[in-house]
Amino acid sequence: MPIEKKKDYTLSSVKNALRILRRFSMEESELKITDLAKDLDLGKSTVSRLMSTLASEGFVEKNPENQRYRLGLSILSLASVCTSNFEIHKEAMPVLHQLVDKTGETAHLAILDGLDVIYLHKVESKHHVRAFTHIGKRNPAYATSSGKVLLAYNEDHYVDRTIAKGFEHFTNNTITTPDQLTKALAEVRRKGYALSIEEIFEGVVSIASPVRDYTGQVIASVNIVGPMQRLTERSIPIHTKKVIEAGKQISARLGYRAY
Repeated sequence: MPIEKKKDYTLSSVKNALRILRRFSMEESELKITDLAKDLDLGKSTVSRLMSTLASEGFVEKNPENQRYRLGLSILSLASVCTSNFEIHKEAMPVLHQLVDKTGETAHLAILDGLDVIYLHKVESKHHVRAFTHIGKRNPAYATSSGKVLLAYNEDHYVDRTIAKGFEHFTNNTITTPDQLTKALAEVRRKGYALSIEEIFEGVVSIASPVRDYTGQVIASVNIVGPMQRLTERSIPIHTKKVIEAGKQISARLGYRAY
């Protein structure tokens, strides 16, 4: 009896349109069709047709000055709906503002998306020297304090996949071996927070703690980020207590009760 092959019901045109939308970023907010075709390994005519369709629905628009495409207002509308329905986003906002007031540093709420940490919310520091981050920005989880918290408290397969993918060397302090990662995550679980001292950017320090849902599962992390001139060896322990408390406050607002 012949074995029936598993059917792939994915619509390639829809998948490619979504790949195009995901290609836009804060660093590259406007793109040419030729660049998209090359980056996504698609034909120019295919990309052109997809962009025309996306433009007709308001998901992209063409900049008449340089003929490049950028995201349209339909994306903003969907993002607003998504953000407003994130319970964690709503519950974390007041705590993040308090954390910034207490520490003077930029605060983030982050989640794990694949092997990257992605920032859901950000409250900016009032200092002139600020962290170059933005909502939606992705960073490799192993190179950030938020990411290390999320890796430490999630399933082992995230760590296994991170190791299998390999490590990019950002600074002299970046984790670049499986042994370094394993030891770092064990330390996070032991201490209940994570530090990142010049691990992804020179001169930048971040401190993160876990955020739990009502079941006790770590679903996000809260952190502060600032320059080494302010986040010093003397001030880090003081600010760490405030970050840990912020994580506990958000967790409590989500229904978590520690017994």
